[in-house]
Amino acid sequence: MNDYLQQIIADSLQQFDLEELPEIQTEAPKDASHGDASTNVAMMLAKPLRNNPRAIAQQIIDGLKYDEKKISSVEIAGPGFINFRFAEDYLYDELQSILDAESGFGRTDEHSGKKVLVEFVSANPTGPLTVGHGRNAVLGDTVARLLEWTGAEVDREYYFNDAGRQMRVLGQSVQARYLEKLGKESEFPEGGYEGEYIKEIATELASENKDLSENPEDWKPFKEKAEEAIFADISNTLQRMNINMDSFFNEHSLYADGSIDSTVEKLREKELVYDKDGAVWFKTTEFGKEQDTVLIKSTGEPTYRLPDIAYHMNKLDRGYDLCLDVFGADHIATYPDVLSGISALGYDKDKVDVVIYQFVTIVKDGQPFKMSTRKANFVTLDELMDEVGSDVTRFFFLMRSPNTHLEFDIAQAKEAGDKNPVFYLQYAHARIASILRKAEEEYSFSKEADLSLLKHDSEESLIKTILRFPEMIAGAANAREPHRLINFLNDVASAFTGFYHDCRIIGVDEDLAQARIELAKATAQVLRNGLTILGISAPENM
Repeated sequence: MNDYLQQIIADSLQQFDLEELPEIQTEAPKDASHGDASTNVAMMLAKPLRNNPRAIAQQIIDGLKYDEKKISSVEIAGPGFINFRFAEDYLYDELQSILDAESGFGRTDEHSGKKVLVEFVSANPTGPLTVGHGRNAVLGDTVARLLEWTGAEVDREYYFNDAGRQMRVLGQSVQARYLEKLGKESEFPEGGYEGEYIKEIATELASENKDLSENPEDWKPFKEKAEEAIFADISNTLQRMNINMDSFFNEHSLYADGSIDSTVEKLREKELVYDKDGAVWFKTTEFGKEQDTVLIKSTGEPTYRLPDIAYHMNKLDRGYDLCLDVFGADHIATYPDVLSGISALGYDKDKVDVVIYQFVTIVKDGQPFKMSTRKANFVTLDELMDEVGSDVTRFFFLMRSPNTHLEFDIAQAKEAGDKNPVFYLQYAHARIASILRKAEEEYSFSKEADLSLLKHDSEESLIKTILRFPEMIAGAANAREPHRLINFLNDVASAFTGFYHDCRIIGVDEDLAQARIELAKATAQVLRNGLTILGISAPENM
């Protein structure tokens, strides 16, 4: 309906002599008595047209050409809002469309034909995924799902580096624990990995009876074994969270195929890098920064910006229309350098979008909570899921805006009643399923439902609420904000509660009961589709 309203308003605005039309926005009024949709376009035109907004609103209404089967009335309110009321026939037709579409309801073609790469998680294989990675993982996967529901072809990619100091220290840590298992002397590396998972990998190696070197310089076989074991652990954790990656990209490949060296040379050709104090510097002052930035340290080790520039060039060379990165707040000051780099080398930086999320604190009874040190001084995602379950874990990571700090309250997450927000939604779906089972036992319908019998205010309110689902998905996808969908599903559950309180389903006239059952089915479908997008189950019994 929003698209339809915006189109008829735009057509009416053609009567004005305007070089450029304002952006037309429509939204549901906060007070339902004011109508079903409202626009402030008349007030936006007051200054350019030099006229009273209410007078402009009347001119717009006089110029509207609309289908009376869709819109029953148009009114002016307040200082110049234009309010629309939907026709009953429109509500019944659209309700039927939900029932016909079933699991496809909510899908749109807004991003049809667009090829998108979402890169997220991207933790190096030095240890299990922690709560710190959890919000990244769930946010990236859910944004990918939203984009798929709006028609995009989406690939999920995990970017990692299995080279460098971190991986060397990992190999040396496993080697030291391996020698301990064999009862031999060993020196644990400075800054080595202390977790129990290192000992588990070393124990497995020792049990294989392989003749591995005791030379501290021969750490690579230990690194390879650790990487294999850790990636298996990471993959299992992701699958447990209902996340499946399409591809894994190794940063080392950018060195192997010459992309890193080529990127530096191309920047040199454009006089955007220079040598100073043994390091290679990127002229980020050319792009508005106060000082230049090191690309390659005096030790010869690149900073992350250099491989990231090469990696994003690689992404765009693969033909993606949009490359979406999910980063923690610690990247907020640095990713612009990567965008500057690819732009300088002739790539369209507008094809790269970044979702920044704030970090997570685990709390219990209002205090920071550490569930275990079994795998070093952090809480793993598996430990969190052991504690509260995978559905709850996903939901809690999504229920706040990405740009706000998230407190993951263990006590609330373990609550089995309405105080737990994910159970509230799942229970709403299970409750409808129970009602429908009872209705099946009570009634045996022989004709199609007459949806025009749904005239109660609570019935119409519920219909209008669930009809917002496609536009809600599109808005959440475009804003990269899955929590909007959660807020909407809460509205659906609340509207159903109001409907069920006011409108009996069993024990009323059979024709009315049948219409109400169809409305309940449509509501359950919207809840189920929404929970599917969130990666959360929709149980029929609780």
